[in-house]
Amino acid sequence: MTDTSESTPLGRRTVLIATGATVATLAVAAAAPEAPTAGTAATTPAAAAAVCTLTKEMTEGPYYLDGAYVRADISEDKTGFPLELTLTVVDDDTCAPLNKALVEIWHCDALGEYSGFVGGNGHNEPDNGTFLRGGVLTGTDGVARITSVYPGWYRGRCVHIHVKVHTGVTLTSDGSFTGGQELHTGQLFFSETITAAVGRLSPYSANTVTRTTLAQDSIYDEGGAASGLLTLTALGSSPTSGYAGTLTLGIESS
Repeated sequence: MTDTSESTPLGRRTVLIATGATVATLAVAAAAPEAPTAGTAATTPAAAAAVCTLTKEMTEGPYYLDGAYVRADISEDKTGFPLELTLTVVDDDTCAPLNKALVEIWHCDALGEYSGFVGGNGHNEPDNGTFLRGGVLTGTDGVARITSVYPGWYRGRCVHIHVKVHTGVTLTSDGSFTGGQELHTGQLFFSETITAAVGRLSPYSANTVTRTTLAQDSIYDEGGAASGLLTLTALGSSPTSGYAGTLTLGIESS
């Protein structure tokens, strides 16, 4: 089913995005986290000297569900190639890292199916309503590290991941969150060369829907990192080993 509601950007605010090693290491260690976070500043590349680029938010799309778990690994039992995301959240005016911002992501599996909406891309599989959904709180370095699998694709859209950034959330006893302020809604995109290599291999090759390329996509605007294009690094010599993906999001926090 075509993600028709993703054809128009929200346009509610702008967001600052920079890539690469652009988040400054902090000298003071963070206090013990209240929920899964992305690690310590000592192992994180830098953001104080970030070169920041302003870009529009992108639409939430039709597959968002409230109540995602606060967790660092959202893959559950989904098959696919490993994806290790490092997303750094900084203030758009100062490039200072945002501490305890909840970075939430959701995306489809190798067959293009979203949890809670299985069947929308023409494949039949179990649906627990939670796979490939969740997020973590950033540390004092502004970094959120989330483990997942490389996404598949569905009719009318290129390979992508949805992302939201919230501040001031309250963690709940069931492992989710409530309240707070939503500061950013956007999407993360993938190199067409890498996606093409991934798509030729199982389990992605079992996806029966024709893949929309990055250039053909109705949302991605060819803006590179400024439009959410991840910097991808291979974790091994084969696509099956997976990829690390990095991006710095500059958020309008006030």
